[in-house]
Amino acid sequence: MARPAATSPFVPDPAAQRKRLLGERGETIAARHLTGRGMVLLDRNWRCEAGEIDLVLRDGQVLVICEVKTRTSTDYGAPLEAVDRRKVDRLRRLAARWLRVHDCHPEDVRIDMVGVLAPPGRPVEVEHVEAIG
Repeated sequence: MARPAATSPFVPDPAAQRKRLLGERGETIAARHLTGRGMVLLDRNWRCEAGEIDLVLRDGQVLVICEVKTRTSTDYGAPLEAVDRRKVDRLRRLAARWLRVHDCHPEDVRIDMVGVLAPPGRPVEVEHVEAIG
């Protein structure tokens, strides 16, 4: 009986690399879209042991925590459908952590979402939803 090949942390998984690159592309598109609307990008891919915030921006006096979801098709649902209540709750906790770490005291904090649909060979679609949670 054939034994499955061992995976090595030193050998990149092609599917994981494609997913990571797609996510990075979507975050770049989302950041460009939001800054083009006047927001100021403060942080990108901020991480702690509790998770990651894709984008942190300032929209006037409001701090915006932004989750970005990128898809190449809607075969498994639209990008915005990928965020559930659990994810929103996690983003709230991460926002509180980011504020503590950065000793930041904005007038208000908002959680937004940007869905990026980037089908190969077709125009990219960007959907921005403010205050998802």
